[in-house]
Amino acid sequence: MSAKKHSPAQTNNQRLYLIRHATPDWNRKDIPYDVLPGPPLIEKGEKEAGLLGGFLKQMGVKRLYNSPMERAARTALIAARCAQIPHETRAEVMERGPHESTSDVIDRFWPFWERCVVESGQQGSIGIVTHGGPVWMILSKLDIDAAVLDSHRHMFDGDNPMPPAGAWEVTRKDESSPWEFKLAFIPGV
Repeated sequence: MSAKKHSPAQTNNQRLYLIRHATPDWNRKDIPYDVLPGPPLIEKGEKEAGLLGGFLKQMGVKRLYNSPMERAARTALIAARCAQIPHETRAEVMERGPHESTSDVIDRFWPFWERCVVESGQQGSIGIVTHGGPVWMILSKLDIDAAVLDSHRHMFDGDNPMPPAGAWEVTRKDESSPWEFKLAFIPGV
């Protein structure tokens, strides 16, 4: 009897965190929110990013990817330092641009998501620091129960599915298993 061989592309125990950036300076009307660089974090956001880093370390996250928008990049930098993990900026996970449709955002984000799924199965948990809109879009594409997602969207600011620096844990045992979803981190709670 021979042992079953696994191909390098086969993934198991996939765990990813879809993370919203920490609190930016929403009062800055001179900086467009959806155009690079976007507004910076405020002091509260810097503290939230540190708490997020502690959570990511506790959860054993191995790598963090982030949007190039200043609020997401700074969140990732602080969190990665606290968690003692590498981080990398990726344009694919950026905020929805002023002329982008939902399908445009999914079309640019989804191939990167699939790459992260494979990476997670091979190397361990992955975090993606992005924005509330893209998180909602990816969770929807992954077939989260719409009622669950809608209930969360009514709990937080701006119709977002989580608070600033919040993290959705998205897991499955293997490629044939359904995704499971949990709002796993809310800073200060």
